Amino acid sequence: MTKHKEELEHRLKLRNIKLSDYDDIRDIMVSIYKDQGGAWTRQELKNQIKAFPEGQICIEDNGKVVAAALSLIVDYAKFGDNHTYDQITGFGKFDTHDNDGDTLYGTDVFVDNEYRGMRLGRRLYDARKELCENLNLRSIIAGGRIPGYSKYYDQMTPRKYIDLVKSKEIFDPVLSFQLANEFHVRKVITKYLPEDTDSRAYATLLEWINIYYEKDEKLIGNKKSIVRLGLVQWKMRRFNNVDDLMQQVEFFVDTVSGYKSDFCLLPEFFNAPLLAEFNDMPASEAIRNLADYTDEIVSRMRDLALSYNVNIIAGSMPEYDGKKLRNVSYLCRRDGTIDKQYKLHITPDEQSYWGLQGGNGIKVFDTDAGKIGILICYDVEFPELGRILAEQEMDILFVPFWTDTKNAYLRVNTCAKARAVENECYVAITGSVGNLPRVENMDIQYSQAAIYSPSDFSFPHDATVAQASENAETTIVADVDLDLLTKQRKAGSVRNLEQRRLDLYSVQLKRKK
Repeated sequence: MTKHKEELEHRLKLRNIKLSDYDDIRDIMVSIYKDQGGAWTRQELKNQIKAFPEGQICIEDNGKVVAAALSLIVDYAKFGDNHTYDQITGFGKFDTHDNDGDTLYGTDVFVDNEYRGMRLGRRLYDARKELCENLNLRSIIAGGRIPGYSKYYDQMTPRKYIDLVKSKEIFDPVLSFQLANEFHVRKVITKYLPEDTDSRAYATLLEWINIYYEKDEKLIGNKKSIVRLGLVQWKMRRFNNVDDLMQQVEFFVDTVSGYKSDFCLLPEFFNAPLLAEFNDMPASEAIRNLADYTDEIVSRMRDLALSYNVNIIAGSMPEYDGKKLRNVSYLCRRDGTIDKQYKLHITPDEQSYWGLQGGNGIKVFDTDAGKIGILICYDVEFPELGRILAEQEMDILFVPFWTDTKNAYLRVNTCAKARAVENECYVAITGSVGNLPRVENMDIQYSQAAIYSPSDFSFPHDATVAQASENAETTIVADVDLDLLTKQRKAGSVRNLEQRRLDLYSVQLKRKK
C-alpha cells in the first residue's frame, strides 16, 4: 500500500474528549467561531471535562480530532427558557452542571471544515441522544444559532424565518440540520449570544424529547417493556355443564400461564356449547338462557386470573338484564379487578336471530402490562373505534371473534392488520374451530389466530408476530415489545398518529345521554 493511499484512508472513532485533544479542538473552533469569540481556553476545556467527562464527545480520524460535541446536565427549572448561553454554561466553566438534573444541555457542536459532508454532526447528535437515554434524562435542550437570518432580517421576523426553514423554503446551515435530527423549536430567544451578528442575536430554543424517560424509577412494579401474549384458538365441543366448560378453560389458562404469559385471550362466545342444553327453544330464548351462566363464569375466570397470575380477556358472553341482550367481553385482571367492554356493532344475523343490541361506550383499560383495548369481532371492521382507542394511548388491541366461514374470517383478519398499521399498536385476534351440530346459528367455525404489528423496520417483515395453524385447536404464545411502539410513533418511517391532518378531520366519540 502506498503512503498516498494510507493518507486517504479514514479511521473514524467516536470517543470521549481528553485534555490532550485541546490543540485539535482549538484549531477547529478558531476556524469556525473566529467572529464569535474563537475557542475555549485549555483551562475551560479542562473544567468542562472535569465537570462531566461523559458529556464531552469527539470523533477522531487517524488519531486527530475532527469533530466534537460538548454538553452538561442541568436542572432546567432553575434556568427556564429565557436564559443566555453564558448563564447556563457558567461562562464556560460548566459549574452549573448538576448530576441530579433532568436535562442534557448541548453547548457546542463543531466539525472541521475539511470533513463537512461526511455527516459527522449526525453521529455526534446520535451519540448525545444515546447518552440522554442511558442517563434517563427528560430531554436534550440547546440554543441554536440561525446564521442565515442575516440575509432576511429586514424582510421578516425570526418566527417567519423559522417557519420557512421548517417548510424548506429557506435553508439555514444550523437550524435545517437540527430540525432534520428530530429537534423541535420551543421558542425564539433574544440576546442568547449577543456577539452572534449573523443571527442578529436571536437563537432558537430547541428540544429533543427522550421518549424512554421514566420519571420515577422503581425497583419493582415498573411498566413492562416486553409483554407476553397467550392466545387460545378454542375448539367448540360438547360440554354437559359449566364445570365441564371451565375445566377446559382452566387447562388453557394453566398452559399459557406456564409460559409466564401476561394475557390469555379467549374467543367470542367461547361458552356457546352450553346452548345445546336449550336447543329445543327458539334461538332468541336460548341465548337469554345462556346469559344466566355469565355471572358464574366471570367469577370463576377472576379466580383463575388470580391463581394463575395472568390477565384474562374472557372472550365474550351474552349479558341479559331483562330488557337488553348484549354481547360483552370481560377483562379479569390478575389483581382481582374486573372490567368489561360491550360489542358496539351488531351483525344483521345477531340482531335477527337473537335480538342483540349494541353497547354505547368504549375505553382503554389500564393493566400491569400496558394499556389495552378490546373490540369484539365485527367492531374491528370499523376503523373509527381503533383510532379512538389509539388516541387514548392503547398499546395492544385484543379482538375475540367468532366467524363461520373463511370469507367472514378474512374480513376480521384484514381489518385487524389495518388497525395495527394505522394505529401503531399490536393487535391480537383469536376465534374458535370445530362444529356444534346441535346449536343453531353457531354450528360451524373458522379461525386462524394471530398477532399483528405495525409495518416498519423494527417489526417482523410481514407485520405478523405469530400466527396459528388454521382450523386447529392450539395456542399462540409470543412476546411483543412496547418500547418499539414508542419508537415507531416518534421515529418511524411513517407516523400515522403523529402526522394526522387534524386541521382537516377528526374522529370523536359522542357521549350518549
